[in-house]
Amino acid sequence: MEIYILMAALLALFQIWLIPMIINIKNLPWMISARDDVVEESVLLQRAHRASTNLQESLPVFMALVLLAMAMKDDVSMYACWWLILRVVHGTTYLAGIAYVRTVAFIGSIYCLIMMGVCLI
Repeated sequence: MEIYILMAALLALFQIWLIPMIINIKNLPWMISARDDVVEESVLLQRAHRASTNLQESLPVFMALVLLAMAMKDDVSMYACWWLILRVVHGTTYLAGIAYVRTVAFIGSIYCLIMMGVCLI
């Protein structure tokens, strides 16, 4: 189960920090400044920020459920694995602007969280 915590942390690193930074690399002087000025964000960067925010809303619940499963010695690894896969699909399709697949991936990831919780009851 520890691998899912590490993979989720890696996903968060990429989706919250690295991907938006790479997309916004043209504004490097602004990124290393105090950011007092406002810069115009591209549509892709706006999508990256929204996908990042969405992940940040879901990640604490995932982490809590995985840690609880480890403490209770319950196996929720199938749902944890699918949650990770679906979150990668969600982030990728969010950036690509593929609305319906993104929504299915989001709903699937929520289903995985619900099922993880059900397994712990």
